[in-house]
Amino acid sequence: MTGVDVPAAEPVRVLLCDDQPLIRSGIRALLDAEDDVVVVGEAGDGEQAAELARDLRPDVVLMDVQMPVLDGIGATRRIAGDPALADVRIVVLTNYGLDAYVFAALRAGASGFLVKDTEPEAVLQALRVVMAGDALLSPAVTRTLIAEYVARPAVEPVGRDLGRLTDREQEVVALVGQGLSNDEIAAHMVISPATAKTHVSRAMAKVGARDRAQLVVFAYESRLVSPRDEPPA
Repeated sequence: MTGVDVPAAEPVRVLLCDDQPLIRSGIRALLDAEDDVVVVGEAGDGEQAAELARDLRPDVVLMDVQMPVLDGIGATRRIAGDPALADVRIVVLTNYGLDAYVFAALRAGASGFLVKDTEPEAVLQALRVVMAGDALLSPAVTRTLIAEYVARPAVEPVGRDLGRLTDREQEVVALVGQGLSNDEIAAHMVISPATAKTHVSRAMAKVGARDRAQLVVFAYESRLVSPRDEPPA
């Protein structure tokens, strides 16, 4: 019996952006060892990163925050704001973990962040998570992020944007903000996972969120959920 050949999945195309050649070479060596990942380019500053993103159309940009000419936040904002690059996902690289720079990058359009000393296996897993359309924000990270930054009194609610969402979509966005997956949302709301996914997708489109990371930020900035809220059991 002759088997049917199944086309191999396309490798994840990655653009590396860091002003330190040693960091770039280390990450490149890690990624080059994988069959399902290919590094398509390297940038040493944010300006070059934005230009290469337009030219190369990578699947994922690994973006350092503090770079010369244009920093990673500015480069992230430029890439995320380009309609032609709507499918490009940005993962911020940081030395310090969750900080003000990371939050600014998430607001600018990043899908998540990685600390530079992350274990190699975790970096590879992160690329695959982002390519699957999920954000690199665990419930614990989400709550820390919000408690540190979004919940500050200086941040004004953006409740005017809630009019774009139905009551059902607002409920879904609140659950996303608490770190629930589509399956967990479905179980909590007693709906199918497909319906939960549809609600999430529609809410993202209505508020202009590139992915779940921006939907999490929106959930807290619009006060649909607060740092005191506990995720549903």
